Amino acid sequence: MSDTDHVTRQLRITGRVQGVGYRWSLAQEAHRLRLSGWVRNRLNGSVEALVSGAPETVQALIDWTKGGPALARADGAMVTAPNEERLAAGFELR
Repeated sequence: MSDTDHVTRQLRITGRVQGVGYRWSLAQEAHRLRLSGWVRNRLNGSVEALVSGAPETVQALIDWTKGGPALARADGAMVTAPNEERLAAGFELR
């Protein structure tokens, strides 16, 4: 993948997203989409992820965040383009 056909996005998802398998499910979806990056819980009850890959697959994950696993309730997702470059291959659950 060249530098022109990938994007990196930082996601912050709020709502009922901790203690319901959201972080694990997001990591599984990222693996399925072959994205690179990581996901972690934040102290404020939100979930944060940094993802990198083809624009259409990154957008597919962003779209997925609106639903998530069955017990979750995502109220919103803030998406930003960080200054970071492409991430190392693989997806890490933090």
